[in-house]
Amino acid sequence: MNQVMLELGLMIRPHLSDVAMMIMATLLVIYGNAINQGIRRQLGGMHFIFRTLLFVLICAFGYGLATVWLTPFIAGLLAQVPSIYLALVCVGIMLTLGVLAERKRQI
Repeated sequence: MNQVMLELGLMIRPHLSDVAMMIMATLLVIYGNAINQGIRRQLGGMHFIFRTLLFVLICAFGYGLATVWLTPFIAGLLAQVPSIYLALVCVGIMLTLGVLAERKRQI
């Protein structure tokens, strides 16, 4: 069993940046609505044009920057996991994201 786990971990390791991007994108999908509602509350008292412009800028560039900056951080954390446990950790993260999505009624 250890050999199988090690082989799976070694197969996943070259794709850690893709796994990290998947994690980041899924988190943004799950929590994006809550983030947008918070932004709307903060910008609620502003004029329509400024509110719309700021909302678009925050969503487009804010989410983009979060993805670009946090993906390498998540990949770095995953890189620290020993190869024998990497597949198990990745599956655990995916299951956790699935549970979070179900609780947020995303599925």
